[in-house]
Amino acid sequence: MFANLSDSLQETFKKLRGHGKITESNISDALREVRLALLEADVELSVAKDFIARVKEKALGESVLRTISPGQQIVKIFNDEIAALLGGDASPLDLNPPARILLVGLNGAGKTTTSAKLALHLRKEGRRPLLIACDLYRPAAIDQLVTLAKQIDVPVFRPEPGETDVLKVAKEALKWAEQQNGTVLIFDTAGRQEVDEALVEELRQLHRLLDPRETLLVADAATGQQAVSVAKTFDGIIGLTGLVLTKLDGDARGGAALSMRSVTGKPIKFAGVGEKLSDFEAFVPDRMAGRILGMGDIVGLVEKAAEAIDENEALRMAERFKRADFDFNDFLSQMRMMKKMGGLSSLLGMLPGMSDKLKGVDLDEKRMKRTEAIVLSMTPMERTRPEIIKASRRRRIAMGSGTSVTQVNQLLKQFGDMRKMMRNKGKMNQMMKQFGGGKRPF
Repeated sequence: MFANLSDSLQETFKKLRGHGKITESNISDALREVRLALLEADVELSVAKDFIARVKEKALGESVLRTISPGQQIVKIFNDEIAALLGGDASPLDLNPPARILLVGLNGAGKTTTSAKLALHLRKEGRRPLLIACDLYRPAAIDQLVTLAKQIDVPVFRPEPGETDVLKVAKEALKWAEQQNGTVLIFDTAGRQEVDEALVEELRQLHRLLDPRETLLVADAATGQQAVSVAKTFDGIIGLTGLVLTKLDGDARGGAALSMRSVTGKPIKFAGVGEKLSDFEAFVPDRMAGRILGMGDIVGLVEKAAEAIDENEALRMAERFKRADFDFNDFLSQMRMMKKMGGLSSLLGMLPGMSDKLKGVDLDEKRMKRTEAIVLSMTPMERTRPEIIKASRRRRIAMGSGTSVTQVNQLLKQFGDMRKMMRNKGKMNQMMKQFGGGKRPF
């Protein structure tokens, strides 16, 4: 996410750090480049202009120009201002009883999937969410929500087939919820290709009936300024309490996120960052600002690790590393743990200073899947003792995994090199220093 903007800003900062002294002239040049980068990232024009004006005012202050490292000070100013632009502090949900959350938005924004993602997120926090299907127009919307609810083990209210009265459905759902011992009700509503009068009136009546604690607009980040316009329209209709940006992982520009908080005055509360139901996270402005500026998000990384890593398994693995007793079973376990945490590129992008080092490094997720297929095609004995995998076994493994013998040979060689390095502490330390420096991961 924000890849293009992040690259442009880091290039600008590199130039500023190259100056022995920061002057009004080189600050103006840098901000001209930043303004262009913001507009190319699809940030709304007035938002970009106000942002540049605030940064310039602070960057030309005496405390910056006379400091020992003005380049670093300017990076901090950018970090603070981007965090402020994104909303300052994180804005948690209001879940005081009766905790009702109404999700609204246009077709295709991802409301139904977001409903399930939010339910899973709340369940992990120890709450008891209930899903309620109120999209009576889109074919298969109800079936989709029911399927997703089963995957995350959350109760779901399903309207009678052919039902068209959304207010009747909502009333029945409220009665149903009283018997379910739930603590949070999530209502998935119908969308349209565009905001029309029928949608407006239906939402007004539903909102009046439910009186939800939270009314969240689900918006596709990739639609850019259209998402900002839609947010203003929905806020005028029913009064939004927050925003959920979907497909943020696939939008290299990210301008909608930077514009929406400023234009609507509504906080971005969550972000969808992948296709899996677990790819959903609370939107924390200062941490997102760090990612945009290439400063990483260590707190986010630790949270992902705490959720995905089993403590006993981690201790067992550490012991095997110490003894250099690492085999393909351990390798497979590590790969699956990494997938739980969002994949290699996602994790490395959260490490400070890694985003620029990742350019040109092969982080192809298909390559990871191919590697997993090769390992799964091995017998238990082969995974434990890879040295027994000779020519005939390599051919069988290649056929079983749908790969070539060459690819199997490459993996075995890389794995063998890694085991040798683990037995050599000096080389291991050297490898860690060079981590991210251009070699292809398995």
